[in-house]
Amino acid sequence: MHQNHSELLSSPTKPNDDAAILFSKPFHAPREMANLRQVVRGDHAHGDGDFTRSATQRLTEITGAAAALLTTSGSHALELASRLLDLGPGDEVILPSFTFPSAANAIALTGATCVFVDVDMRNGNIDPQQVAEAITPRTKAISVVSYGGVAVDFEAITAIADEHGLAIIEDNAHGLGGAYRGQALGTFGVVGVQSFHDTKNVHCGEGGAILINDVTLLDRAEIMREKGTNRARFLRGQIDKYTWVDIGSSYLLSEYNAAVLDSQLESFTRIQQKRHAIWNSYATRLPSWAADENVRLMDVPADRRHPAHLFFLQTPDHDYQVALLAYLRSLGVFATFHYIPLDSAPAGLKHGRRLRELTQSQSFSDRLVRLPLWAGMRQGQIDRVIEAVSSFHR
Repeated sequence: MHQNHSELLSSPTKPNDDAAILFSKPFHAPREMANLRQVVRGDHAHGDGDFTRSATQRLTEITGAAAALLTTSGSHALELASRLLDLGPGDEVILPSFTFPSAANAIALTGATCVFVDVDMRNGNIDPQQVAEAITPRTKAISVVSYGGVAVDFEAITAIADEHGLAIIEDNAHGLGGAYRGQALGTFGVVGVQSFHDTKNVHCGEGGAILINDVTLLDRAEIMREKGTNRARFLRGQIDKYTWVDIGSSYLLSEYNAAVLDSQLESFTRIQQKRHAIWNSYATRLPSWAADENVRLMDVPADRRHPAHLFFLQTPDHDYQVALLAYLRSLGVFATFHYIPLDSAPAGLKHGRRLRELTQSQSFSDRLVRLPLWAGMRQGQIDRVIEAVSSFHR
């Protein structure tokens, strides 16, 4: 017989800390099932219902964004951002090669060209110097991601964007709850993008949001999100009928997903406390091993607040990365690598170009190891991960 969700949450069975430790497991917030029951028993299951409004308010309170619109995924939010900026053939957008393909897809789908640049080896974030070198008369925007939720050098990136009149698309998929010099991540670009995929700190299975920091874009963003119609204005009573007025698609998150997301955002402080406790355990108990092995642990500059989305380390070389990952897996600890640089990928070669050979992106990818980190990890599991890592020696 299958257990339902509420039974799983309250199961009295003894935790088995000897089982395999997955890299990521979705957190389940207390009110998820109650919220879902409310949607099932109600008469509004499509987007922009009560849970959408509540979750949106919680999101703007966390980020301080001027406005937010929930979407079906972070990928769709990136696509919406590209459409809002009217990207098209002949335009170029600079972005890091070391990032998720959705960032590049959103650009390529408009016919614009992806211009890939390298990352800073200290943190995996876009290199501002290469951004400046990559600008041409065709450059229209810079797309950035704060890798692992550790902020990009926004002082440098913003200065470059302002000097050349470029828009910043801020992919904040890793950064909800993070900050740069006191300002919340997600609010540095003209738009910010959130992902609520179940690997993220806060999730609804699949979902996303676009944060509107330039309020002049809000009306058009609403239209594009609602299939290119002015239906949102109609529902607010601002017009007596609605019609097709612009390009768009069906980007609205359903109320089922919004119900889960609302509960997750309600539990945001609790989730973050749990994740930071795990992150801090790794940061305080692995340095001695790392120094002996010439491994560099993830670190966070004093002017940045991270959201404990990832804990990663950089091995001395690729062979060490492969050996460490295999060793940890043999002990039931499922650590992993991350992105393969986009500039050398088949689609990257077709839809983009690179400033030069991007050796730092490849090196960062070849040496990266991410440790298990999810809010439900128990102390015994955290100890097992640390003991497994610390027992590996070249």
